[in-house]
Amino acid sequence: MTFVNLSLLGGTALIALPIVLHLIMRQKPKRLEFPALRFIQKRSDVNRRRLLLRHILLLLLRAAAIALLACALARPSIHFSGALGSQEAPVAAALVFDTAPRMEYRHENLSRLQSARELGLWLLAQLPSQSQIAVLDTRLGPGTFQVDRGAAKQRIERLQTVAHSQPLPRALDEALRLVGQSELERKEVYVFSDLARGAWPADSVEALQSRLKEVPHVGIYVIDVGVKQPVNYSLGELRLSGQVLSNRSSLRVETELSHTGPAGDRTVELYLLDNKGNDRKRSEQSYALDGDQSQQVEFHVGSLGIGTHQGFVRIVGQDGLACDDTRYFSVEVKPAWKVLVAAPDPPEQTALFLFQALAPTEYQRRGEARFDCHLIGLSELSRRPLDEYAAVCLLDPTPLEPAEWKKLADFAADGHGVAVFLGRNARPAESFNTPVAQDLLAGKLLRQARAPDGDVFLAPGDYQHPILSEFRRLAGAVPWQAFPVFRYWEIDAPRSGVGVVVPYSDRRPALLERPLGKGRALMMTTPVSDRPDRDPWNLLPVGQAWPFGILVHGMMLYLVGSGDQQLNYYAGQTAVLQLDPQQSRSTYQLFAPGEDGFPLSADLTRHLLVISATDQAGNYRVQAGGTTGVDRGFSVNLAPEQTELRRVAEEDLDKVFGPYDYRVARTRQQIERDFSEGRVGRELFSLLILMTALILAAEHFVANRFYRQ
Repeated sequence: MTFVNLSLLGGTALIALPIVLHLIMRQKPKRLEFPALRFIQKRSDVNRRRLLLRHILLLLLRAAAIALLACALARPSIHFSGALGSQEAPVAAALVFDTAPRMEYRHENLSRLQSARELGLWLLAQLPSQSQIAVLDTRLGPGTFQVDRGAAKQRIERLQTVAHSQPLPRALDEALRLVGQSELERKEVYVFSDLARGAWPADSVEALQSRLKEVPHVGIYVIDVGVKQPVNYSLGELRLSGQVLSNRSSLRVETELSHTGPAGDRTVELYLLDNKGNDRKRSEQSYALDGDQSQQVEFHVGSLGIGTHQGFVRIVGQDGLACDDTRYFSVEVKPAWKVLVAAPDPPEQTALFLFQALAPTEYQRRGEARFDCHLIGLSELSRRPLDEYAAVCLLDPTPLEPAEWKKLADFAADGHGVAVFLGRNARPAESFNTPVAQDLLAGKLLRQARAPDGDVFLAPGDYQHPILSEFRRLAGAVPWQAFPVFRYWEIDAPRSGVGVVVPYSDRRPALLERPLGKGRALMMTTPVSDRPDRDPWNLLPVGQAWPFGILVHGMMLYLVGSGDQQLNYYAGQTAVLQLDPQQSRSTYQLFAPGEDGFPLSADLTRHLLVISATDQAGNYRVQAGGTTGVDRGFSVNLAPEQTELRRVAEEDLDKVFGPYDYRVARTRQQIERDFSEGRVGRELFSLLILMTALILAAEHFVANRFYRQ
């Protein structure tokens, strides 16, 4: 135990006052004349003993009141976790500032980072002299102690938000490592944050608690500079119908408009950039939102020419946080992909369902079909060159020659796609299990499985695979049960590297994927070419078969590599652009948002352009060779957690620190109180004053009873 005013303990000497008063004012028994002297004598002894007990009790109460008052004025404190200290002893202090983009949220004409800077500068002045001070933020990189207090002040004044902010537990881990290296006995870490949920991810907790074990007696103070009830409109992550599109298809852009606070109206606009970088509005939509509500936003853009197209979606109007009001996107438009479909005779009838799903007649007539499909008989496959095609589909194939199997496997390995739909013509099964056939197929055929009751159907476990991405919006609304599968091929245990994209409801594989070199091969164990009036193996392509259309579209887009090229990134990610070997140059110009171009070297061995400078949200452009040369682009957005304003729950924050003590403060008074408790210990002043008041009340009650007439 320690005392703030040790000299005031001398006040306990005032205990002598009630003792003297009791000796002077003590009552004496009255002398009575009475004949029965023996009785009076006994009565007098009883009264004397009773008065003595009363005097002793009253004396103890008054002495205790004075002693407790003197102790309270001395302000004793108790420390439960180790050595005691004093307010003026130097400390090893680390000040950690959350610099995520959401710290730009403005409230009462101050951003959260400005509020954090003001509190940080005030706190810096409160630290004892000779302290070691480190100022850290949530950028990536190691921290260090500042040279002096002036350097720490400049560091705080120059703090800025960063587009790619690391989680606070990771920054805390670095701060703990730093103060743990100090030789000073007392160690303190101060975290300035808006306590947003995204800053405290659960996957960073274990590493933080491991570090806390190494520095067990550090004082952790969380300074809350957030707004408990923020008001904000924001756009969620953009979802594109594809990052690489056919010039015959339209672009679909989806996002969510979210709102926190009272009800209001907002307009969302979509802009595309022209060749000179000027933005042109293509569409807008207005929404009325109630408090804490979100609505789906969807735009469709057609007539996109071949090349790279960039744009952005933004909310019209201002609110507390501007950085989540705009989202950027880039897409690359290419000519329609050529797909070769090989089917048994007559091929026009066998491939009817697949052809109409990939390139409907009406779309072909208008020139809007996404795929340029070419149909041949299986017998022509060996003579047809495959170089001009992006993918090849085999519908219910009969056994092929070894040279044909090898031709297809080599075609896939060169970076293309092959899809094989097995059906009634896969006989004998052994001809599909030969080594040369298995170089392409995803597994060996065992036997035909039958489900005549129609209780077997496609049953995707989830829709995370790129082939199934279009189903994510629909989730449980896809009526797979309405399209039963009556017969399919059972497959031996898939080999290493083969994945099941879609299983049947009995959990056997329906659609399998196998990577081959630079490309891939898909194998479906039931056909998509059977007519419903001819003992069909399934009813997938008949009736209102929109799930079939979405599925085969996803399969073809996956086979032609539509999803292989990534053009949209989060801030801090490394952007990689695949270059055309025929147009590769050694040097390119990179134009970041709002900046002049600077040179960038290409990897000519792998024909890649790697860009790591993606710390700013916006549209980036890569050019070389003038107007007739290379003109590519990509976009960078803030990750959703970087702009999330929802606050972390108290119980979740407790889980972050686990069994280790931490304190949360919002005002300077609360911080000063935590200073005192953390450095000197928990003061007992309030408890002692309360006990003094209770003792005085008891003394008053007892005195009134003892001294009344």
